[in-house]
Amino acid sequence: MKNRQKTGSGVNSDESKLIRLNKYISNSGVCSRRDADALIARGEISVNGKTVTDLGTRIKPDALVKYRGETINPEKKVYILLNKPSGYVSSTDDPHADRIVTDLIKKACDERVYPVGRLDRDTTGVLLFTNDGELTKKLTHPSHNKKKVYHVFLNRPLAQNDMLKLTEGVDIGEKVSADAAAYPDPDDKTQVGIEIHSGQNRVVRRMFESLGYRVKKLDRVSFAGLTKKNLPRGKWRFLSRKEINILRRS
Repeated sequence: MKNRQKTGSGVNSDESKLIRLNKYISNSGVCSRRDADALIARGEISVNGKTVTDLGTRIKPDALVKYRGETINPEKKVYILLNKPSGYVSSTDDPHADRIVTDLIKKACDERVYPVGRLDRDTTGVLLFTNDGELTKKLTHPSHNKKKVYHVFLNRPLAQNDMLKLTEGVDIGEKVSADAAAYPDPDDKTQVGIEIHSGQNRVVRRMFESLGYRVKKLDRVSFAGLTKKNLPRGKWRFLSRKEINILRRS
């Protein structure tokens, strides 16, 4: 009885240190907790050499956890914003690419971080890196509708009626529409600002191509509220605590 009173409700000190397996996996940066449950259910996770499929499993912080045979460890969460230059592939490992975006941030931290979403090789601008799997899914899943703003440079002036088509919807194999579109410089209608939520591959380029225009240059100026203000091309910075909290709440 004395022991129960000391540890509180009969929970011993060892049990109080246990962590849910799905949280451990999420903290490692592999994926969100929900996706971690799917990995566990499929038998892709082992703990101390034994496959675990019980979704309620709790483990010691020093347990040996493996995903598809590779050891995973919870890491400090890192959030890095890069102003991506042209010519870099948005990948952590591409044997066919001369330059990849992680080359630009390799001295930023010891943790392994990943780009959130993708920018084409020739597209420049805001690119976020993190090892926070849960936040990554929140920022990239279509259901969360994260806003992206692009500055587009075209091969010829964009006609006003084509500007309207962008917001009404154009066919790129399916109908896609911009949330807003405008001329940043009224005297130069080869430049267009476009706001969009879609995360489809090359969606902005494909929208303009469907209207008969060629995109000469594409720059992402904003992603989920993050901008590249005061960040030179090719440079990076850590997100502020305020920015991180906004991303998590949004």
